[in-house]
Amino acid sequence: MTIQRLTIKGKYLILLFSIIYFSSCVSKKDIIYFQNDDIDQAKVSNSYKTIIKPDDLLQITITAQDTEAVRPFNLAAVTYSTSSNSAVGVAQQQNYLVDNNGEIDFPVIGKIKIGGLSRDEVVELLRNKLAPDYIKDPNINIKIANFKISVFGDVAKPGSYTIPNERITILEAIALAGDLNLSGIRTNVLVHREENGKKIQYTVDLLSKKIFTSPVYYLQQNDVVYIEPNYARIQTASSNSTTSLFISITGLLITIVSILTR
Repeated sequence: MTIQRLTIKGKYLILLFSIIYFSSCVSKKDIIYFQNDDIDQAKVSNSYKTIIKPDDLLQITITAQDTEAVRPFNLAAVTYSTSSNSAVGVAQQQNYLVDNNGEIDFPVIGKIKIGGLSRDEVVELLRNKLAPDYIKDPNINIKIANFKISVFGDVAKPGSYTIPNERITILEAIALAGDLNLSGIRTNVLVHREENGKKIQYTVDLLSKKIFTSPVYYLQQNDVVYIEPNYARIQTASSNSTTSLFISITGLLITIVSILTR
């Protein structure tokens, strides 16, 4: 009788362990990217516009044939020694911080409203203000010095990443972060963005090819990408250690089997 009861207990233990094992397994359909839907080529666009926003740090360089005419508009930022009252180090191009009103204080011209404009629109605005009164045929180059995106949540290397060329897709951002862990939810990737002074949240499904037509396929400066962990990962993280979790589950299983076999 005792052997029979132990055999029954063993069967229950095997059954319960099997349920736990297979319920924790990850299916291919949950992790393979771009497996669903078709790509609507009519909606795919390779065009991308950088929109100027508050807190952007801009490098604005003005060039022209008349080098003396552009000098006042290319101010150098230098560090001065308090003891000798002289410049220290190599002079660098001064950056312009876009304030909360979307304005910068530009040399000679003064306050200019550029927030919400694309890079091309800002270039055209500056050209109209500079030519022909100040500079003839100016060339204007604008770069965002602090262009960065952040990826955090259930990825291999969460963090903030500076993007030198100011152009990055959500897939490239995920690659920078070392890709999603297997426990990361691929169907509900969140992208937080500021648009016109408001916080906007988008949802992206990495399993669908529709991502290529998403408004957040190309990320903008200061976008935040969040990867939600699945239920199993959350449950695992709630325990203090793997050992204590295993002991607790084992004790629970033994108790259940004992009750079922009485």
